[in-house]
Amino acid sequence: MSRRIVARRSPIHGNGVFAVAPIKKGEEIIEYKGTLMTHDEADEMYGDGGETGHTFLFTLNDEYIIDANRKGGVARWINHSCNPNCEAFVEEHEGGNRRKDRVIIEAKRNIKAGEELTYDYGIVLEVPHTARLKKKWVCLCGSPKCTGTLLKPKRAAK
Repeated sequence: MSRRIVARRSPIHGNGVFAVAPIKKGEEIIEYKGTLMTHDEADEMYGDGGETGHTFLFTLNDEYIIDANRKGGVARWINHSCNPNCEAFVEEHEGGNRRKDRVIIEAKRNIKAGEELTYDYGIVLEVPHTARLKKKWVCLCGSPKCTGTLLKPKRAAK
């Protein structure tokens, strides 16, 4: 497979991932990889109040989280945007093994060579969204649709 993406400094934040060749809408770009851990292990290691501003954790399912801080791939450098050109989705394992579910990053639209790849992180914290917390989770995407924060409203209670 040819290298269609590369990580380098980003105008959005820190490192980013950029297309080096055109990518078509609906195309699978990369898998989000890292060390598999339980939610409890993640809370123990990183805390559970969202105070770290840590974005290398990806919720895989209700049992597991992928920690791209450890053994993470290039996908961990894909930045958030309020108007993203990619989306992340969980591909469930056919045999139902939750440990083997995968996170795939796919193009939402055609992406030109040189464009930075972005997706909406969709971060939901169950703690109050204080001004200090919003500052820690500030969005720098620069989109006209920018909400100013990576945080999403809390999901309604079922």
